[in-house]
Amino acid sequence: MNDKDADWIGLTLAGARPRAVAALYRYFRDLDMAEEAFQEACLRALKSWPKNGPPRDPAAWLILVGRNSGIDSVRRRARFTALPEEDKISDTSDAETDIAERIDDSHYRDDILRLLFVCCHPDLPATQQIALALRIVSGLTVKQIARAFLVSDAAMEQRITRAKARIAKSGASFETPDAADRAERVGAVAAMVYLVFNEGYTSAGERSETRSTFAEEAIRLARLLLGLFPTEPELMGLLALLLIQQSRDAARFDANGNIVLLDDQDRTLWDRRMIDEGLALIDKAMRHRRPGVFQVQAAIAALHAHAKTPADTDWTEIELLYRVLESLQPSPVVTLNRAVAVSKIDGPQAALDLIEPLADALGGYFYFHGLRGGLLKDLGRIEEARIAFDIAIAHANTTAEAVHIRAHLDKLGGSPSGA
Repeated sequence: MNDKDADWIGLTLAGARPRAVAALYRYFRDLDMAEEAFQEACLRALKSWPKNGPPRDPAAWLILVGRNSGIDSVRRRARFTALPEEDKISDTSDAETDIAERIDDSHYRDDILRLLFVCCHPDLPATQQIALALRIVSGLTVKQIARAFLVSDAAMEQRITRAKARIAKSGASFETPDAADRAERVGAVAAMVYLVFNEGYTSAGERSETRSTFAEEAIRLARLLLGLFPTEPELMGLLALLLIQQSRDAARFDANGNIVLLDDQDRTLWDRRMIDEGLALIDKAMRHRRPGVFQVQAAIAALHAHAKTPADTDWTEIELLYRVLESLQPSPVVTLNRAVAVSKIDGPQAALDLIEPLADALGGYFYFHGLRGGLLKDLGRIEEARIAFDIAIAHANTTAEAVHIRAHLDKLGGSPSGA
């Protein structure tokens, strides 16, 4: 197999993975078996497709081959152990059933939604949700995921194994979800996709591969969700938000991996194609007149994207949108973000007055102390600013964040407070 064959086969397998694994999961009701069956089908595709060409429907081909492979595997194991109960294996009676009859559009949508919903099962902590989605749906290797989370391969393997075991123990439902349940699932899955993106977006500059991989997978999952529910405005907002945020990736860190704030970024490095797609999605979402959290966040990101220079930023409109966001999703973090806009409109004292009541809720939050230090510095309260910056460094999540605050401390001059 030459490199050209390997490239198109790899892209085809990656694109078919969510649909194929989701259908195999419905058949076998076991994540490990679904994964193994899909991998076996991929191996057969690597042997067959270069000679015979791609099938008309690669996902259907992989599902049929994987399903038959899984059934064969169960039968081989049966030579040494008793067969599992009938309800443990879904529909193994006729391996030659026309796959097109088994996977119509509604099944396809419910299968993938079920798989995504399983990955963001409420019993799982956020880190396990992200890891499981990246492994099961996106097909990233354990090594890739472990490197992103800065843990060993063995530790990540255990994390994913525990997540699968917890899901199996919980007994996930296989009924076709009704409209209300489906809406709940979509919301939970959208939140998980945003977590995947955010895990990469907040990575340090030196982890550019992690940022790119996680962002690409989150955007791909968001596109997948929007393809399943093309009239859902919140999913339009989610994809728009991810695209506009990711459009700035090339400008967010300097050559040394240090953070470059929005006002200091080279806006010519922003990806205009991503921005234009995101803006079009926001316009389309707004026409539905059903505002949601992701739509409002996307609208805020769009206002930044519209500004050709920092001075052109419409901070008044941004502050109003943050007020809307506070009403939809009350959160001290949202108020903290609104304070940035308030500082641009009414000055640092107004912003400081807004965030001081958040001290208890955000006492361990890096960005709270970083913003507070910046506001105190602007007010000339240098010693208080130095203390706030020191606390921010203590709560930094990455080296890049700590270096960024250290630069602010250095500009203050004098001796560090030692906090």
